[in-house]
Amino acid sequence: MLDTPVPDPPVPDNPVLVRDARPDELAAIGDLRVAAYEADGFLSDASHYGETLRRLGHDGIGQILVAVSNDAEGRALGTVMLQLWPHAEHVVRGPDEAEFRALAVAPGARGRGVGRALLRAVIDRARDAGVRQLLLCTQTTMLAAQHLYTEAGFRRLPERDWDPVPGFTLLAYGLALPD
Repeated sequence: MLDTPVPDPPVPDNPVLVRDARPDELAAIGDLRVAAYEADGFLSDASHYGETLRRLGHDGIGQILVAVSNDAEGRALGTVMLQLWPHAEHVVRGPDEAEFRALAVAPGARGRGVGRALLRAVIDRARDAGVRQLLLCTQTTMLAAQHLYTEAGFRRLPERDWDPVPGFTLLAYGLALPD
């Protein structure tokens, strides 16, 4: 099993709190996801994935985490969603596996450790749920995200790559979680 490295702590003058999202925050979280993906050109005008990002988790399936500023404002800075078996998508193959989806950091909050804090929280949440293998899929062009994942110990799983639409491949990564 691979040891999970501990990510760098958030920048002290911009502390981040990661918690469960509240139902009244879901619409804003959907907007944050879309804004983050659009900021880097990961949503094409022809894609219907923007609507998927907006609604992801609204059905109550999955655990939506939100990173908020740890101050009086409590502004949403980022989000991630954990899906456990049997509700996970295409890369999960059994009850000891889970997938995280839609890791997104608001464009104005990047570079402050928000992504690392969300990644650490989703890894911890999966481990607490008894998950042995945490998986994710990412676009081939999401190089910064791929760097973050490999720094945290995730390894490429090319045998689990998949094409949600013809000609659009998502790359699979996995992290073995110790007991």
